[in-house]
Amino acid sequence: MVKLSERLSAVSKLITPTLKVADVGCDHGYLSIYLLQNNITDKVIASDVRKGPLSKASENVKLYGLNDKIELRLSDGLTNYKTGEVESVVMSGMGGNLMIKILEESKEIVESVKELILQPQSEIAGLRHYLSDNGLMIISESIVYEDFKYYPMMKAVHDKMNWDREVYYKYGKILLKEQDPILHQYLIAEKDYYVNLYSELCCQSPTENVIARLKDVEEMLKYNNEALEIIDSESEFEIERVIT
Repeated sequence: MVKLSERLSAVSKLITPTLKVADVGCDHGYLSIYLLQNNITDKVIASDVRKGPLSKASENVKLYGLNDKIELRLSDGLTNYKTGEVESVVMSGMGGNLMIKILEESKEIVESVKELILQPQSEIAGLRHYLSDNGLMIISESIVYEDFKYYPMMKAVHDKMNWDREVYYKYGKILLKEQDPILHQYLIAEKDYYVNLYSELCCQSPTENVIARLKDVEEMLKYNNEALEIIDSESEFEIERVIT
């Protein structure tokens, strides 16, 4: 049996069981193999834009005897897919802007699937905005801490998303409302980082660049404090509800 990293294991839990899956950017194919071994799906198309990782994935698929369940495909994003082939698109371990590019280049495929499972490494707020602007609603979120890094992820479906605060796009509305302990840990660490950075900048000569950076840090601290207030207020609400 394949053992996944905590990050990929969390990604697998977001996938709706029984749906046909596209594992885009499959790398060595471990996620695809895991999904079949654990009966989460019975069909995966695993693709990568690079021949090297795809060749390694092919070796692993053969090793676990899953040639008839996993189709390997050379594809730049979703460009080598056809509508109706898959129902769940999984992308993990790539930047948010690259995910946006992949989704934008294959809108017909995106419109034909039931869900998107996305684990962006960067540009996370921008990705959430893109989903909202393109008729996709985030219905589930998770975040894990592994190897000294934080990995947020989300499931999106075709529906209207009415998130009315920028802080939701920056940190994830569902994670905030659910008082996710890993997100709370991240927010505390982020606040410490920006408070220290602000102090360092204040000690420097007030050049144009330093002044601009100070404004950026002030804005980040504003959103960070807003996020912490949401988590704290939700926590107080839960305590009050239990008492009453």
